[in-house]
Amino acid sequence: MKEVVVHPERCVGCMQCMAACAAAHSRSKNLFLASLETPRPRARVHVGVGLYNEGFPNRCRHCDPTPCLLACLPGAISRNAEKNTVFIDPNRCINCASCAMACPFGVIRYHEDFMAPPGKTVAVKCDNCYERQLAGLIPARVEMCKSGALSFEEKADAMKRKTDEVARSVSAGVAQVDLAPGFTLLNAIKRQQIELAR
Repeated sequence: MKEVVVHPERCVGCMQCMAACAAAHSRSKNLFLASLETPRPRARVHVGVGLYNEGFPNRCRHCDPTPCLLACLPGAISRNAEKNTVFIDPNRCINCASCAMACPFGVIRYHEDFMAPPGKTVAVKCDNCYERQLAGLIPARVEMCKSGALSFEEKADAMKRKTDEVARSVSAGVAQVDLAPGFTLLNAIKRQQIELAR
């Protein structure tokens, strides 16, 4: 099953994913018109700033087991097994913040949403652009991301690609090691590991 995969090393902090996400969760589904709506649509992906001012697109991981679902007192949170997506029902949410306290990634926010009764503040989080997926589209934040920090793919494919990238990186490092006469490749790798550990 495809899901949004974050590649933090590629994020440039442009926040275009946030704008696309907000527009995708608006009445109009249009970036310009969404800015004129009341309540104002808000992003469900949040770009944070790391230790070295690098961007990090933080979003719901749709965990399984699901801490927010287990903590939800009124039962407003549920999982759709078909798309492996966790949803919040704005009509059942009582704004108690139990889900936000249970979320290990800090992705649940509280604000008015056009799907909720007027004037009601509710818990809001990523829904994997469920409506867009039903229409055969990829999540808006992935479509908007031009740096490749977000992709929509099978988790196994993403993990294999990352493993291959690490393997190529290590291979390149080993290839640069000068081998002294009588030195085996295994000894060279061990020597390199010792030097890296210092």
